[in-house]
Amino acid sequence: MDFFAKAAELSSGRQSFAVATIVRTQGSSSAKPGSKALIDAQGKILMGWVGGGCAESAVRSEALRCIRTEKPILITLNMQDEVLGVGMPCGGMMDVYIEPVVPQPELLIAGHGRIAQVLANLGKLMNFSITVNDPSADHESFPEVDRLVQQDFNLTETPISASTYVVIATLHKNDHLWLQRALQSHAAYIALIASSHRAKLVLDYLQMEGIPKEQLERVWAPAGLDLGAATPEEIALSVMSQIVSVRRGGSGKPMKDAKLKDQPATANDPSAPVIRQCATDDSA
Repeated sequence: MDFFAKAAELSSGRQSFAVATIVRTQGSSSAKPGSKALIDAQGKILMGWVGGGCAESAVRSEALRCIRTEKPILITLNMQDEVLGVGMPCGGMMDVYIEPVVPQPELLIAGHGRIAQVLANLGKLMNFSITVNDPSADHESFPEVDRLVQQDFNLTETPISASTYVVIATLHKNDHLWLQRALQSHAAYIALIASSHRAKLVLDYLQMEGIPKEQLERVWAPAGLDLGAATPEEIALSVMSQIVSVRRGGSGKPMKDAKLKDQPATANDPSAPVIRQCATDDSA
């Protein structure tokens, strides 16, 4: 029960983690079928047991990959190889199923205009949790919103996490303050909807205020992909397209021009096992 209570605690805190479960063992193995472990987004085992040494290291490494790709995987650990292993092989093999638990991404929109309204609608269709912060916003204009903050520029009411995608569509009212606030966080995406001229003015101002250029490079300004967008609806589509591209690691290129990425054979089939030699991997 402590194991599942810890998992519930991580989930309620909107923290990413993975659950590793041993589903089969063959030969000698210190862990048994049904053994589980909770692994956080830094690759640390918080609770549970999946074997020591080489087995643990391999599971931690694959758990990080699962969290990053948001896809489960079945791996087979080969602990019989003295050359690629740790020199003292356990002599067995085991299959481990690793399932990522990633919080629902949040789309945080600062603003209330037509672009913000369409963006909220598109975000809901993409299964984002929607937060809108603007004193002029209301539930009639944003029926799909999960959280509405109507206080005038109260940033304390809108926490920003690593799974938050921030879009500033304030029509230039306090947009520099919003950018400062977002850049202090670990937001997954920060974008400013503005013209190229306005975007440059804001970023130059923030740099003069002491924000390092490297930090400012996190900001997508002007926001969105180059779709030739002209209407508010098209601009919102270009921004949402960029958010999906950033989240999923897309190139933003036309499909016929995009090169296929090198992906493991399990990319489209989570049930297909990946064979891993049980070698020590400190990268986790």
